[in-house]
Amino acid sequence: MNKLILNYILINYFKIILKVTFVFYLFGLILNLFEEIEFFKNIEVGIFIPALLTAIHVPSMIIELMPFIIFISSMWLLINMRDKRELLTFKIYGYSNFKIFLIIGLFSFALGWTFLSFINPISSNMTKYYEKTKSKYAKDIDHLITFNKNGLWIKENFNTDRKRIIFAKKAKGNFLENLTIFSFDENFELKEKISSKLADISSNNWLLMNGSIISFDDEIKEVAFENSDIYSIYTIDKISSLFKNTNTISFMDLITNYQDLVTRGYSKEFLNQTLNKMITLPFFLIIMTSLASILTMHTLKESNNLKFIIVGIFVCVLIFYFKSFSNSLGQTNRIPLSLSVWIPVLSIGIFSFIGILQINEK
Repeated sequence: MNKLILNYILINYFKIILKVTFVFYLFGLILNLFEEIEFFKNIEVGIFIPALLTAIHVPSMIIELMPFIIFISSMWLLINMRDKRELLTFKIYGYSNFKIFLIIGLFSFALGWTFLSFINPISSNMTKYYEKTKSKYAKDIDHLITFNKNGLWIKENFNTDRKRIIFAKKAKGNFLENLTIFSFDENFELKEKISSKLADISSNNWLLMNGSIISFDDEIKEVAFENSDIYSIYTIDKISSLFKNTNTISFMDLITNYQDLVTRGYSKEFLNQTLNKMITLPFFLIIMTSLASILTMHTLKESNNLKFIIVGIFVCVLIFYFKSFSNSLGQTNRIPLSLSVWIPVLSIGIFSFIGILQINEK
C-alpha cells in the first residue's frame, strides 16, 4: 500500500509539472513571437524564421522559471490532495506532512540535477543557434565580435572608407594581450598593421603599449612605439556584455571546459557566478517546494483557494526581487558575486526549514 501511495504522489506531481511547464511554454511562445516579429518586420523573411527562433529560445526561459514552475506545481498538487481529503487518508498509512514534503521535495531536487545534466546542454546549444541566426539579420552586422579557440576577433566598419580587423590572443581584465590591428581601405587593401604586446581597452580610446606600426602606402615603413592610442567603438565592458548570456554556456561546459573558457577571455568571476547559479537550481527547487508545502499544509481543512493564489503570486514576486537585489549587490561589488547567488538560497532555506518543522507537528 505504501508503494502505491508513493507512486500515486510522484506520478500526479510529475503530470502537474508537465501541465504547468506546457502553459509557461505557450505563454513564452506567444510573448516572444511578437518580439521576433517586431525584429524582422523590416526584413524580407517569412513567418518560419521568427517562429523557429521563438521555439528554440523559449526552453532557456523555461529553465530560468523552473523554481516558480515547481512552486505552482507543488501548490496545485497539495491543494488537490488536501481538498480531496487525501492528506488525512495518507496519515493513516504513516505519511506525515513532512514525509509527503520529503517525497515531492527530493523529486524536485533530482529534477533540478536532471535539467542541469541533460536539458541545459541542449537548451544552451539552441540558444547559441538562436543568437548566431539572429545576428545574421542584425542591422549592425558590419560590427562583429567573436571568441574562438585562437582568441578574440573584432570587425569594425566606420562611416569613412576605413575598415578594421582586430585580433588579440587573450583578454585579461581591462587588457588585451598580443594585439594585432589590420586597417583596410574601401577596396579591402591592407593599409596599416599595428602590433602591441598589451592594450588597455577600458575606454574607447585604446592605449597601446610596446608595439609597432607598419604602413603600406607608397613604401613599407615600420615605426616602434612605447605608448600609442587608437579609437574603437568597443570597450572591455561592451565586449564582456556580449558574452554574458549565461544561457549560451551549459553546466557541462563549465565543469569540463572551465580553463578553456578562461583562456578564451571569459572572466573567472563571471564563470564562477554562472556555475554557482546553476548549482543552486536543485536547491532552489526543493526550497520552493517547501514554501508551497508551508502555505498549503498548515491545515487539513478546505479553505478559499483564491487566497493561496494571491499569496503564491506575492511570494513569487518577493523572491524574484530578493534575488535581483542580491545579484545587484554582487554586481556593484558590495558582496562577492558567488555569495550573491547563495544568499537568497540560504536565507529562504532557513526560513523554509523552520516552517517545515511547524507543519510536521500539525
